[in-house]
Amino acid sequence: MTGNRHYDVVVIGSGPGGGTMAWRLAQTGKRILLLERGDYLPRERENWDSQAVFVEARYQAPETWYGADGSSFHPGLHYCVGGNSKVYGSVLLRLREKDFYPIRHPDGISPEWPVKYDVFEPYYQAAEELYYVHGLRGEDPTEPPAPKPYAYPPVTHEPRIQELFDGLKREGHHPFHLPVGVRLEERDGAPLPHSACIRCDAFDGYPCITNGKADAQVTCVDPALAAHPNLTLMTNAYVDRLLTDPAGRTVTGVEVKSGEATEVFTGDIVVVACGALSSALLLLRSASDAHPQGLANRSGQVGRNYMRHNNATVLAISRTPNPTRFQKTLGLNDFYFGADDWEFPLGHIQMVGKSDGVQIRGEGLPGFLQWFPEKPFDWIAAHSLDFWLTTEDLPVPENRIFYEGGQVRLDLTETNAEALHRLKAKLRDLCGKLDIHPHLFDRSLYLGKDVPIGGTAHQAGTLRFGPDPATSVLDLDCKAHELDNLYVTDASFFPSIGAVNPTLTIIANALRVADQIIGRLGA
Repeated sequence: MTGNRHYDVVVIGSGPGGGTMAWRLAQTGKRILLLERGDYLPRERENWDSQAVFVEARYQAPETWYGADGSSFHPGLHYCVGGNSKVYGSVLLRLREKDFYPIRHPDGISPEWPVKYDVFEPYYQAAEELYYVHGLRGEDPTEPPAPKPYAYPPVTHEPRIQELFDGLKREGHHPFHLPVGVRLEERDGAPLPHSACIRCDAFDGYPCITNGKADAQVTCVDPALAAHPNLTLMTNAYVDRLLTDPAGRTVTGVEVKSGEATEVFTGDIVVVACGALSSALLLLRSASDAHPQGLANRSGQVGRNYMRHNNATVLAISRTPNPTRFQKTLGLNDFYFGADDWEFPLGHIQMVGKSDGVQIRGEGLPGFLQWFPEKPFDWIAAHSLDFWLTTEDLPVPENRIFYEGGQVRLDLTETNAEALHRLKAKLRDLCGKLDIHPHLFDRSLYLGKDVPIGGTAHQAGTLRFGPDPATSVLDLDCKAHELDNLYVTDASFFPSIGAVNPTLTIIANALRVADQIIGRLGA
């Protein structure tokens, strides 16, 4: 890239935090540079191939990180325009209103947010509209207040999922239509001829060939580039470090490696949105005389308090066939804040993408053979009902990402594991009442090939925000306490993570912080 290397704002990372930020700032007419370390994810047949996506991990970052015990693993990260949202499940839930306050768990207290739900609410609404969220207010008793309905109607349940929905209601529960970010137009459960989404069985966890998934590339980056020539996207641009003035108060340069070349770009404001893990690593790589522990790390909190949820993907066997294709339409939050036999929060249950024989074979699970010894993998897939369970984990300083001997190390000790075990038991009990075999089989491939429990899909908390520079990295506007022009808009800022996918909160916060930056720019 040649010519003027100075921009009004440089945004690093094109996922939900960075892509949304670039989309909003581009509307100001200011010069915006969006840097992405990867390229566009190729549109190819393999996008919808289970073997390629789940077993071979075709689109996963080819990196090796290390755990506290020295064991190596491949992080479940995707370096491409749109970031991890290219393969996310696109369920976009708001944090519950109580999630912004302290919540007691067996292993400790989930900390309070310094900015509450009422501030985020209008940005949640804007985020839902921007990302085509289809949903129905009023079904989920835990949902937070929302004065406006969803802009798009809920995605229709297919017959077997509707049976499950009706069965849960008969048992006294409150199933709800999942809020799904999808570019779908349907009638009577079938996509219309011009709908981008075709309600296929390769939505959840796969890249979308038809651009039907509301990911950051399709929703924000590409439309902004088409509409605003003042926005520039640079791909294959790895940001090695951020440079500062001698006093360490201002970011004065963004050092970018592209192939064999190294360039430095400057911006009046710099926004980091690489994902919670990679953003923390960038600040640690940017250590200098003024910031010897890493940029903005006087508190020693950069990279610490890592959270990723306690997640599990499980498969149950329906007694009747389940020919559902687009399965990700039903959720259940009845155990979100506890149960009759447990005073602590349990978490969230939702449907996940439909299993096929290739995935089940790739799991290599002996449990299938124990309970269904005469049944082939394709029969199991034809009868499978697949669920995603999420429970909250706690931010503890010892759970952190950092460099050691030039290698990336991720220290992780589980918290609140009991909640996930109990939530599985609740689901197992429900299955026994709903024409489903009461056995649950773990699906590990969905979380990412060779990734430790929980994976890195819901990474959060490594640069928490707060009013006190001694205990937080970012202020309440997600600006670094120690720097005048550095902001962060991925899930790094989370003080706690609740038990729902963090993506909608990332998007809403990016819009919130964008308003602050626009005010500074005088746009």
